[in-house]
Amino acid sequence: MLNIDNLEGQCHIKFVIIIKSSREIEQLRKSNAIAAETLHKLTRMVVAEITTVELDRTAEDFILSMGAIPAFKGYRGFPKTVCTSINEEVVHGIPSHRKLKEGDIVSLDVGVRLGGYFGDAAITVPVGMVDPEAERLLETTEKALYIGIDMARVGNRLYDISHAIQTWVEKNGFSVVRDFVGHGIGKDLHEEPQIPNFGSPHQGPRIEEGMVFALEPMVNAGGHGVRILPDGWTVVTLDGKRSAHFEHTIAIVDGGAEILSALHS
Repeated sequence: MLNIDNLEGQCHIKFVIIIKSSREIEQLRKSNAIAAETLHKLTRMVVAEITTVELDRTAEDFILSMGAIPAFKGYRGFPKTVCTSINEEVVHGIPSHRKLKEGDIVSLDVGVRLGGYFGDAAITVPVGMVDPEAERLLETTEKALYIGIDMARVGNRLYDISHAIQTWVEKNGFSVVRDFVGHGIGKDLHEEPQIPNFGSPHQGPRIEEGMVFALEPMVNAGGHGVRILPDGWTVVTLDGKRSAHFEHTIAIVDGGAEILSALHS
């Protein structure tokens, strides 16, 4: 995800959005399929007492075994393959020897590079049994992602996606993070446009065939404020309340959104 300073004047922002060819989208399907399979493997490993560095090691080994490259490792200095963000950590948590505990929630964010094209996906999962409020946070955030995906179709405007996500999240009593947003993706991990999870409808560029986006609502149980820890990476909620994060990479194909990072059996 990208960091932004201010998108309040978003209707005035100029975008240069790269349209992908059918060949490029096919390559993006391959990189995102690996990202999806990686997340599937990690999700099945999430239990109490496992360390996040164990999850990271598994992800790196699998991605390399598929002939791909971990996209996050070394990106702007990030030291690991997966972002593992626990409880009040919003995004960019660094894997460590910290053990997951029963009742935690953990966000797993994976990036993959294959053949010069990137895949990017994230999921937040419970560690064992979690309380009802945590369950509701996860359900609301995941639903927000799919509501956003449904708005990603030819003829709509970019911030129709943003507005739909914000409306759903706030209707359920949660808040969307404003400092970090979704993004375009292709030959670069982060391309234009920036895609906030808040905004006014009917604003921004028209969505067109061949656009590829990484949509990723980040939803806080409390207020939307966040800060970055001294490690320079880990983003946490200002009020210490929990946060959830779900992400899919989608392509606009045949007028609507194809989820490139969906898990295929």
